[in-house]
Amino acid sequence: MWLRSPVSLISKPMRTIELTCPLDRPMSHETVQARVARMTGRSDLKAVVVKRSIDARGEPVYRYRVEVYEPGEAWEQAPLEPYKDVRDAEPVVVVGAGPAGMFAALRLLTLGRKPIVLERGKDVHERKVDMARLSREGIVDPDSNYCFGEGGAGAFSDGKLYTRSTKRGDNMQVLRRLVEFGASPDILTDSHPHIGSDKLPVVVENIRKCIIDHGGEYHFGQRVVSIAKEKDGRFRLVTAAGSEFFAPAVILATGHSARDVYEMLSSHGGKLEAKGFALGVRAEHPQALINKAQYHGKWRPGIPAAEYSFVVQAAGRGVFSFCMCPGGILVPSSTEPETVVLNGMSNSARNSRWANAGVVVQIEPEDIPGDSPFKLLDFQQQVERDMYRAVRDASEPGLNAMAAPGQRMTDFCEGRLSGTLPESSYHPGVVSVRLDKVLPALVADRLREAFPQVRIRGYYSSEALLLGVESRTSSPIRIPRDAETLEYVSMSGIYPCGEGAGYSGGIVSSAIDGMRCAEAATLHVSRK
Repeated sequence: MWLRSPVSLISKPMRTIELTCPLDRPMSHETVQARVARMTGRSDLKAVVVKRSIDARGEPVYRYRVEVYEPGEAWEQAPLEPYKDVRDAEPVVVVGAGPAGMFAALRLLTLGRKPIVLERGKDVHERKVDMARLSREGIVDPDSNYCFGEGGAGAFSDGKLYTRSTKRGDNMQVLRRLVEFGASPDILTDSHPHIGSDKLPVVVENIRKCIIDHGGEYHFGQRVVSIAKEKDGRFRLVTAAGSEFFAPAVILATGHSARDVYEMLSSHGGKLEAKGFALGVRAEHPQALINKAQYHGKWRPGIPAAEYSFVVQAAGRGVFSFCMCPGGILVPSSTEPETVVLNGMSNSARNSRWANAGVVVQIEPEDIPGDSPFKLLDFQQQVERDMYRAVRDASEPGLNAMAAPGQRMTDFCEGRLSGTLPESSYHPGVVSVRLDKVLPALVADRLREAFPQVRIRGYYSSEALLLGVESRTSSPIRIPRDAETLEYVSMSGIYPCGEGAGYSGGIVSSAIDGMRCAEAATLHVSRK
């Protein structure tokens, strides 16, 4: 099927047509072309699919928006910028190999700079071993887990690519690059594109191979512990492994869970700011319940697992769903011992028996007393420790260290311990706990008010299981940077970017921010 970027066409279409088809029988390019020919009476026209979305208001259908072109008209995508051989080019160090870091490195290749990528964790395949051990034995490797390692947190959380962030850059450029490295072309047209946690590792590995093949470098197991400016103007980076790296510019793309990076910057007098974030629970339902509600009882095998999203107001603050995983599972996302943190993930088929999503309350700096830039981070960390302690207090010794506290949604709202818990996808185990008591009151009270308001039939249910805690929604600290140069306000030549710096949320917006910082760093190096 012909696909296009909305900003890369050379000529305008003669008309736009909307087509529909059943969800279990998506249309091929040949089918789209044939239907356009029947509608127009002309078989020589070219059909280009612009967007595909699901419409479940009546009989569930795919709705295609198709642009139609005259046969002689030019239609082509502007080519993506080529990668340059950068073996002998000036280096830029990129700290972190998540979406922001990877796309910063790719952009550096197109600009003729040599990316040296330093990743604290392991490559995307080796980290799977540590994640399996985390789930099976509850043993946390602080540098290799669901948050740290090649691909970052996004590599194992469904690979959602939907973003409302359109002001910072070209979203389609990110999607086209992902297709270039192995993602399905469907992401170019789907209204809510995703790749899937089973497909993302290959995409991530292909990006690394491209960077290395063009002269860039990747170094795993290199957690940066010091960044200092030398007399010659270059930065000297020292890692916990004892390695040293030098470059005239540094891109910090360390992710929202790299607490040690904030401490490192603060210890050298660097400026940090407390930043609002969201905290709550993971809500898990039977996927069949969500399918029935969202498809109005018309779901059948072959139809995609239903998604949902909502925002409600409770006690003057937004409560909203976050990172919804249809046909997904719950996974442990702790990055340090004696804490419990949860996240969700889905494979590309989205075919598990459960649906899960974060349901979170916005926390603002004024909600937590004190002036320290670390006050929201400390609050976040304390809640994660409280979850661990609540499970230990409520269970027998020998339980998996990543076992999570759980409570039926109706019991949570009515203030009672759940006598039994529904079956869950969470492998380390779930222990019945009064989550409504363990969560801070400013979170629990708002969740209690919000759940009955959700306008999804059957959502507020005793079949729904709440698990704690969903706390890594975004960074509770911002690394401030100049609005024009994108440089860290405390040191010229350092470019904080992505979720860890507090400037993005999700794969696509992080990738865009990484590319912007690569452009800014290149300009900085060229002035030297």
